[in-house]
Amino acid sequence: MRIVLSDFMSLDGVVQAPGHEKEDTDGGFAHGGWSMPFFDPEAMGPALDEAMSATEALLFGRRTWQVMAAAWPGRAGDPFADRMNAFTKYVASSTLAESDLRQWANSVLLPPGDVVGAVTGLRNKKGGDLQVMGSAKLAETLVRHDLVDEYRLMIEPVLLGGGKRLFPNDGEARPLKLISATTTSTGVQICTYRPADRGTA
Repeated sequence: MRIVLSDFMSLDGVVQAPGHEKEDTDGGFAHGGWSMPFFDPEAMGPALDEAMSATEALLFGRRTWQVMAAAWPGRAGDPFADRMNAFTKYVASSTLAESDLRQWANSVLLPPGDVVGAVTGLRNKKGGDLQVMGSAKLAETLVRHDLVDEYRLMIEPVLLGGGKRLFPNDGEARPLKLISATTTSTGVQICTYRPADRGTA
């Protein structure tokens, strides 16, 4: 399975709370919902659909899973919601228990003592994409351990001045290859990157 990171990202690299005001206020973050003014359904909708069509399962950190679990189960009957609800959803958390995951069907808790090992095991299985939405802390861990096979970034024309980011601040260079790029009517750059040593197939 390929590990694919999918994120809305500001021009200065912030991925925190793109969807709504109270999504994640850690660190006093005051710009929740920042991505919404830039959403272009004609360009971004197909890009999201393409990503979902290759996805076999989802992978979340605790906070993002909780935000999603509060939203999607109640939207049954909407085609996108039905797909979200049907996916197997792997959750990386040291505080949630299996019983907590009953809130959202098909959610599975990864072994909390070895998330990197658990994700490596999933990645070594045959199957479609394992898509990581949001989940900045988990995503950074995956990048740091060279477990990301593809980045699908919607880079938005806004500077947020601080907040959670995807990429490790560890001084290590990680060359990427641009696979595709599209500019929306709102100035968003929809970009797909892969590690330079993994080809374009």
